[in-house]
Amino acid sequence: MSDEKSAGGESTGESTFTVIVAAAANLGVAVAKAVAGLISGSSAMLSEAAHSVADTVTEVLLLTSLKRSEKPADENHPLGYGPERYIWAMLASVATFVGGAVFSLYDGVHTLMAGEDLGDPLVSYIVLGIAFLLEGYSLRTGLRQVRSEAARIGADPSRYFRRTPDTAVKAVVMEDSAALVGLLLAAGGLLGGQLTGSGVYDGIASILIGVLLVYVAWVLGRSNAQLLIGRPVPQSMRTGVREELLSVPHIIEVLELTTLIQGPSEVMIAAKVDFRDVVSAEQVEWACEEAEQQLRERYPSIRRVYLDPTPGAAQRRRARTAGGNPVVGPGDGEGNGDGGGLFTDRQED
Repeated sequence: MSDEKSAGGESTGESTFTVIVAAAANLGVAVAKAVAGLISGSSAMLSEAAHSVADTVTEVLLLTSLKRSEKPADENHPLGYGPERYIWAMLASVATFVGGAVFSLYDGVHTLMAGEDLGDPLVSYIVLGIAFLLEGYSLRTGLRQVRSEAARIGADPSRYFRRTPDTAVKAVVMEDSAALVGLLLAAGGLLGGQLTGSGVYDGIASILIGVLLVYVAWVLGRSNAQLLIGRPVPQSMRTGVREELLSVPHIIEVLELTTLIQGPSEVMIAAKVDFRDVVSAEQVEWACEEAEQQLRERYPSIRRVYLDPTPGAAQRRRARTAGGNPVVGPGDGEGNGDGGGLFTDRQED
């Protein structure tokens, strides 16, 4: 098994465990919150129940995304199923918005306008305390994975979290963080109502929970949308890819470099490169193989490498000075062909 496949499989396994832990915690907490909300008559508790239900649905969708994105490439999908992860993750962010935010905002506004009859808040306090422990454990699991992945690539954990293409673990961390804040807001609403006898505080807490969930859904939706549209690797990695290509014998210039993140551990590289004019076809072929090997050794997440030998600016100037008309073919940067030339593509079996 290749190193990149091992790393990708390990990362996916960690993400799956993180999502399962979060799903189990949210499912139990959702039931407890709903019961406590009905007993106490607290709109904030009912909003928190809707929040946990939305999070549970989100985790189910994230598990689906992890499973489906692992399917190997086939004839109909030659680049694999990696991006499917972001489709399901996008649906998960919609579930967070519709299932949690909309209900919380509606229930909060309704409470402020119609009022509510407050019951015994003791059960709600107990449920909130237990939920805080469960959500805290789930968040700890997600943060541990973030730190582990950041350490593996030598990145700052906070920066890694902001830019990670693993939106499953990002969703778990953000939703668990929002859940802990939501629990504190719900507790504040209950306490305010208990001290004043007014349901205003509970309604405000419910609205704030809804606003919090809108923010989480927006951040996750934007992250997945960027990856679905096509996001390049970070600038530092693009610089490193250029360095590796230029270190290969016979490659003298990288004319164009395109990078694309296709999954958390799946990157595609395509480049137009200028070779020395005196090299043979065999030397070009071996140079392409060497470039691919070097790139994979430095960046195990690179799964596909496409190199297109293309005439450089100096060669074109010499052709014009000599009065010749260089043949323009597919892939040399001036034609409308299918990007021909000599490509290398070694995909995972």
